[in-house]
Amino acid sequence: MKLLRFGEPGQERPGILDAGGNIRDLSAVVPDIAGSVLGDEQLSAIAKQDLEKLPLVEGNQRFGPCVADVGKFLCIGLNYSDHAEEAGMTVPDEPVLFFKATSAVCGPNDNVEIPRGSTATDWEVELGVVIGKHAKYVSKDDALDHVAGYCVINDVSERDFQLKRSGQWAKGKSADTFGPIGPWLVTRDEVPDPQNLSMYLDVNGKRFQSGSTNTMVFGVAHVVSYLSQFMSLHPGDIISTGTPPGVGMGQKPDPVYLKPGDVIELGIEGLGEQRQTTVAS
Repeated sequence: MKLLRFGEPGQERPGILDAGGNIRDLSAVVPDIAGSVLGDEQLSAIAKQDLEKLPLVEGNQRFGPCVADVGKFLCIGLNYSDHAEEAGMTVPDEPVLFFKATSAVCGPNDNVEIPRGSTATDWEVELGVVIGKHAKYVSKDDALDHVAGYCVINDVSERDFQLKRSGQWAKGKSADTFGPIGPWLVTRDEVPDPQNLSMYLDVNGKRFQSGSTNTMVFGVAHVVSYLSQFMSLHPGDIISTGTPPGVGMGQKPDPVYLKPGDVIELGIEGLGEQRQTTVAS
C-alpha cells in the first residue's frame, strides 16, 4: 500500500493511493497515518478496504508529511563508503547516530527554507524507514518485522552549522523544513528488498546524486537492530539511513550549495518523488 496525508499544513487527512494513482480518503477508516495505525494488524485492516468505495479526492492536493506525530527522527551518518570518502571522513566501525528535530518535518514538495546566516545549505537523498512495532533489543533477523514501511527523505543540512559551530550535528540538521518526508509511506510488503533500490537527486535539472541502497555500509536490518540496543523504537519513529555520494559539500573543485530559487528533485525506486523550491527564511 501507498499511504499518504493530504491537505494544508496542520489540516492533513489520511489517504491511500489506488491502482489508478488516485487519492482515496481514509478518514472514515483511520484518524491519521501515525504510530497507532502502523502495526501489522492495523495495516492489514486498511489493506482489506475496497478502495473503490472510499471517497475519491479530486483536484491538485498538497502532500503532507507521510507520517504524523513523528516521535523520533533518527539519522545514520556516513553510511555509504563513497560518501564518507567525498566528505573526507573514515567509514565508521559502527553506525553513526544523530538526530533531527521533529520540527524539521515537512511535506515532500513544500518549500525548503535556507536559514538566516546560512552559506552552506546542502541536500541528501535518503531512504527513510518507518517503525511500525515497538522494537527493543531485537535481532537483525527479526528487525524488518518491526518496520511498517519506507519513504523518501531529503536530509537537508547546513554544513557550517553542522561541522563548524561546535557540538553535535543536530544544529546543522534541524532547521524548519530540513526534513521533507514522503510523498508516500510504502508498506514493507511492497518493498521486498530495501537493499536494492535506486535513488537520485537533481538540482536545477542537473543530476548530482545517483546511487543505490545496495551500497549501504550498514543495511536496514542492521540499523534497526543496532538502534534498538540503545533505545526503544516506537511506532511512527523514522530512521533516515544515509546518502550516496554527490552532495554539494563534496563537489570539486569547489562545493556547491543551495541558494533561494533553486529547485531540488529527488526520488527512490518505488517510493515516489519529491520536488522542493528553496526560499530565504
